Parts: sequence; C-alpha cells; structure tokens
Amino acid sequence: MKAARDARSAAVVINAGSRRGASHVLAVDAMRKAGVPVSSVHHVNSGADLAGTLDRVLADGHDLVVVGGGDGTVSYAAGRVAGTNVLLGVLPLGTANDFARTLEIPNNLAEACATVADGKVVDIDLGRANGEPFLNVASVGLSVAVTEALSPRLKRHLGPLAYSIATLRAYTRHKPFRARLEFPEGDHQPLELGDLLQVAVGNGRHYGGGNTVSPTAGIDDHLLDIYAILAGPLREHVSIARLLKDGSFIKHDRVYHLTTRHVRVITEPPLPVNLDGEIATATPNDFTVQRNAVHVVVPQSSTSARFDGPGAAGPPEGVVS
Repeated sequence: MKAARDARSAAVVINAGSRRGASHVLAVDAMRKAGVPVSSVHHVNSGADLAGTLDRVLADGHDLVVVGGGDGTVSYAAGRVAGTNVLLGVLPLGTANDFARTLEIPNNLAEACATVADGKVVDIDLGRANGEPFLNVASVGLSVAVTEALSPRLKRHLGPLAYSIATLRAYTRHKPFRARLEFPEGDHQPLELGDLLQVAVGNGRHYGGGNTVSPTAGIDDHLLDIYAILAGPLREHVSIARLLKDGSFIKHDRVYHLTTRHVRVITEPPLPVNLDGEIATATPNDFTVQRNAVHVVVPQSSTSARFDGPGAAGPPEGVVS
C-alpha cells in the first residue's frame, strides 16, 4: 500500500491526556472529509488504555492506524504495528512532537490531517531497549530527572519551554554515575566511562523539543547514534547546550560519540531508562535497531526516509525477546 487512501479501513486512537488531545473531534472530521476511511475512533486516558485499545484495533483488521498524542504515545503504537503491513498515521498532539519533526509531519493539526490523507508511505527503523520500543532517543542520567520534573501542568502551560525549565531543575540535583558500554557485534571495543552526566542512544534525528542527535543521524539509516556526556563545570555544560540544536555538540571535548547496531549499557548504580519521554525500563540494557520496522505516512515533500517495500529489510534485526 503506497497511500492512506488505499486503506480498507482506518482506526483513530487519540490520547485525550496529551497537550492538544481535545482537538480530536476536528481532526477526525477533517480526515473523513479528505477521504480517509475512518471506521472507528478511540480515546484513551492512560498507558493501560492505550495498550488494550491498540490490541483491539489490530485484531479488528484495520490496515491504517492514526495515532494522536505525544512522542511516548506514538512510540508505543509504533512498537505494536512494527513488523506488520499496517500503516501508521501521526497527529502531533504532544508537547515536543520530535518524531513528527524528524519526518517533517506538520505540527499544525489541519495540515497533519491532510498529510494522512494525501501523504506518501516510508519505512523507518525502530529502536529497542530490552525489547521495549523507542523512535527518537533512549537515555540514562539527566534526562530521566528531566522527565520526572516535567509535570503535565508545566507542559500544558509552557509548551516546549517546559523542557528548559525542567532541565535546570534536574541539573541542580544530578548525581554523576559510571557506565560500561559493550558492543556484542564486535564493531567497537568496550568503553568504561566514569563521572557521567548522561548516556543516550538515538534511533531518530530529533529529541527534547528540537535537539538533534547528531548531524548525520537518520531514522532509516539502520544505525543507533550513541553519545555520552561527562559531568563537569557548569560552563562546560552551557557550551554543550548551545550546540544541541544542530547536533554539533558531539564534537565537544566532554562528549563521546559513535554509531552501532547493538550496544549494551551497564551502569553503576543500576538506573532507569527514559524512552521518548517515558521511563519504561532500566539498566543493564540492550539497545538494538529493528530495520524498516514501521510504515509511516509522511508529507509528499518529506526527505527524511524512503519506502523500500515489503520484505526489503528481511527479518527484524536485534529484537530482544
């Protein structure tokens, strides 16, 4: 299937708790008028509701699932449709919407609905952290504390600016940690790092409200971008922060960067892992990439990924059971 219009039936799943979740009625009407064959609409308010709803939607045989919510909601849905022929449409209703930014899906809701109706289909990679899915970035360290400081109220009132406020709060409480990075495929030697601020594993290109994983990161390059930031004086971290938007921070003296398809991260002490804004697993953790795992509807003008066709990737790579 090369377009959403070719779908037999579409289901719309909206996270009503997302920052713009109240806009769902207009979105559904707009897609129906544009010719998207919407046959069922579901509203969810929690992660438990989302899991059950997606299971029912897939069991009902819809070949297009349009998900409205933030990055965490879309990431979870991508994990459910990965490896199938079901198309994923995206309505960016969250705060950061970094997955949509990576694929050039418009943040404007009307334009996002038009994309679902008139867009093209591309294949993207899916990251896995001990089997759990992520689209943008998985991380350990400062980002977890940032997520904990990001209250729904803060995101609702401040939008993307909430990330800056939460980062400042988290930074003042951060405790450095140690990590060992192992590479089961043998493409790098193990790396022992101490006094760390953060370790991140990027599958996509953008995260954290518009930051860039690296200048070369892509969501269909079949690679993970790994970076580790050493703790240090505040002035060093300010200089790194200034380079986050374009990804050039990876060249900073206090940053380690490499690419791989499989990395095992072991920390001392064991630490929680942030997956696209949701704290969903912990270290030790195996991070892998599942190639061409998800078929996503994007604007015709998007150049962030391409369509390789069914079966082009072969069996999923590196999925942890």
